[in-house]
Amino acid sequence: MKTEYEKMRSAELANTSDAEIQKSIINAKKKVHEFNNTYYDSDTYRDLLDELIPNVPVTTSVIPPFYCDHGNGIQLGNHVFINSNCTFLDGAMITIGDYTLIGPNVQIYTPRHPMDSRERREAVEYAYPIHIGKDCWIGGGAIICPGVNIGDKCIIGAGSVVTKDIPDNSLAVGNPAHVIKNVE
Repeated sequence: MKTEYEKMRSAELANTSDAEIQKSIINAKKKVHEFNNTYYDSDTYRDLLDELIPNVPVTTSVIPPFYCDHGNGIQLGNHVFINSNCTFLDGAMITIGDYTLIGPNVQIYTPRHPMDSRERREAVEYAYPIHIGKDCWIGGGAIICPGVNIGDKCIIGAGSVVTKDIPDNSLAVGNPAHVIKNVE
């Protein structure tokens, strides 16, 4: 039988009041607070980032402030740049490929609450993984919704809300985001 944490990571309905999930969230919030109260060029920046998001390549930068639920649900490639004030809700995995640029105030959400209003009264939710390919540029203020896959070499316009998959080499803009041209 799966734990609630395993259910959360497997896109199954999970009880978010579960002790293991709450411990992970509380631990991450403490690390987020510490990370956000350091300077980008300080001696402790890299150590604090590594504690918050495991296995971050040394070529990758996350500019504080930064917010997340767990931290360990985020996988960043080489030469990724995440600008300030981003929020990554990582109940499911968020994967970002090499050389991708994330603008300020970008929000990446894996959780999705049940559609049934009675179920929403309970502390349960689904979480669907998000994948952003390599060589992408996500414009400032964009929102990436649960379960979305963004292909390689894509540009997502500032302020766009991405609700569906975006194929490789696409420029997508709007709310909801739609492909307006190929950028190959």
